[in-house]
Amino acid sequence: MTDVTATHLSPDEAAAEALALAEDILGRAQRVGATEAEVLVTTDDSALTRFANSEIHQNVAESSRTVNLRFVAGKRIAVMSSGRTDVEGIRSLVNRASAVVRTCEELEDWAGLPKPSTAGSLVQMVGAWSDATAGASPELRAEAVRAVIAAADEAGVNAFGSFATSAEAIAVANSAGIRESQSRTTAQLITVHMSPGGGNGYAESASTDASTIDAAALGREAAAKARASDNAVSLPPGDYPVVLEEYAVIDITDYLGYLGFSALAVQEDRSFFEPGRKVGSDLVSLVDDGGDAAGLPMAFDYEGVRKQRVPLLDAGVCREVVHDSQTAARAGTTSTGHGLPAPNPYGPFPLNSVMAAGTTPRDELIAGLDRGLLVTRFHYTNTVHPKLAIITGMTRDGTFLVEGGKIVGPVRNLRFTQSYLDAIAGVSAVASTRKTLRGFLGSAVVPAVRIDAWTFTGATEH
Repeated sequence: MTDVTATHLSPDEAAAEALALAEDILGRAQRVGATEAEVLVTTDDSALTRFANSEIHQNVAESSRTVNLRFVAGKRIAVMSSGRTDVEGIRSLVNRASAVVRTCEELEDWAGLPKPSTAGSLVQMVGAWSDATAGASPELRAEAVRAVIAAADEAGVNAFGSFATSAEAIAVANSAGIRESQSRTTAQLITVHMSPGGGNGYAESASTDASTIDAAALGREAAAKARASDNAVSLPPGDYPVVLEEYAVIDITDYLGYLGFSALAVQEDRSFFEPGRKVGSDLVSLVDDGGDAAGLPMAFDYEGVRKQRVPLLDAGVCREVVHDSQTAARAGTTSTGHGLPAPNPYGPFPLNSVMAAGTTPRDELIAGLDRGLLVTRFHYTNTVHPKLAIITGMTRDGTFLVEGGKIVGPVRNLRFTQSYLDAIAGVSAVASTRKTLRGFLGSAVVPAVRIDAWTFTGATEH
């Protein structure tokens, strides 16, 4: 815990307070010799309700405030963070950064901190805040968990999972003139159901508005999967056509974003990206859009640069990559508003991926499989070859054999080694509906898809 307690400020007041703090720290850094400085302030009122064996076992809440100071002296850059925002804590943060920067090596191609955004394609913010999420009580989360557990009880399985809610204010001020602040909310419900017969089922949903998450429906989804995956059998390795549910598709969009659509990956020659190169099916279009209300909107990145809507794939064709200020300077362009908090060795990242919906009703994706697999989600995925986007991992929480367009039974989890580029090139159908999910850094709005072939290399023992 930090020194901050919940203040019950309005979203505008919370954002303004965070910005005022950022400006104060910025002034202090400049007065002690910073030639450039950037201050990122993040305040977060978050709460989490956990449940296991169909019982709530933990309910926690935390109010925190974190300050991230990027202190620049010429081409030397020091980054310091602190959870203390009292006068002494701020003074210590600034003085430590001033001392440490003298020991840092120069960054020869340092291009300076970003200036205020002037691009014409900035996203328009809609729906980033929900009073229902900001005011979510333990009782509200417990009521949702009760609905999940009720579905598990009805199916004779055990429910596990969590329901998290968060209200945060983000502010950035820098010596180049950036002054940005925003309040936003997020809610996420995850559940795994386990059956006495060994089956597992999974369901998840994320939203800015906690009241829109249908907990009962998620409970029924996970419970049905758990029961249906009882007594799974082994299946020989090989190439199988697959239907990937949204929980698996987000793994593809996340990895493509990290491996390919980051300007740093391109500049380090480890990306598959080439403008105009066709890598996917005509059915696959992907953008990064921080203003899409279907996702978890963000107005600006962690450098205070306002977000642009960036087309990544258009009918399978590579269009653009996302930039932060440093990669943009190297490329002779401007940041698209995709910087992560400093220090950032990973480069820019698409934090708000949106994949275009298709025209196939979701239930009809399976009908198109003569013999193949339905995959709920992936687990323990890792990169094998970044430039070819080859990933290894395994299925989890519901893998089913499909014959004649119908599910005929559960199979044991399968290991795979698969190029995600080959996967999107083989997309033959895309669902007409989508889900909003949390990825490993940001969020994604994704549909389920059918893919012509997926390479499975072996089965698990259990």
